[in-house]
Amino acid sequence: MIAIATKLSGLKILEPKVHSDHRGYFFESFNQRVFNELVGAQVNFVQDNHSHSKKHVVRGLHYQYPLAQGKLVRVAQGRVLNVSVDIRRSSPTFSQHISVELSAENKRMVWIPPGFAHGFVALSDTADVLYKATKYWHQEQQHSLLWNDPELAIDWQLSGYRPTLSSADTNAKPLAEAELFD
Repeated sequence: MIAIATKLSGLKILEPKVHSDHRGYFFESFNQRVFNELVGAQVNFVQDNHSHSKKHVVRGLHYQYPLAQGKLVRVAQGRVLNVSVDIRRSSPTFSQHISVELSAENKRMVWIPPGFAHGFVALSDTADVLYKATKYWHQEQQHSLLWNDPELAIDWQLSGYRPTLSSADTNAKPLAEAELFD
């Protein structure tokens, strides 16, 4: 597996080594020792999540506050545009985001360290997103940034389509009003 650094401090794109032959393929999707070496930290995951979405569903931009979660995200079926926003006020990349296409075909993963908001839009007819989290989910700490906040200026690649949103995501706060990390 290789790690690709991004413009956002600590956020990395991971590409597994895929072994393909006439039968199909095999790859190691997670190895604790290798992962810790690639991200330069001792990371412990406590929860795995699986999300199934239809085309044009936007999920996010979610984060827990104050008990921040780190997430390792990948797509098992379909493809998504994965979006991560740095919401650490002390970070030189505060309020900046990165978008990465994740798909079953490219097998890329994204390591999103604590202190980021995370979301995605399903680009295929359906998409199954798997992610590991470093903290347990706590409903009372769940927050959402407004997916279409003009201050963030995220291109969700919706090509004029209206996204399907949850009520929580529809009523999320813009960055200027959100509870953020120092």
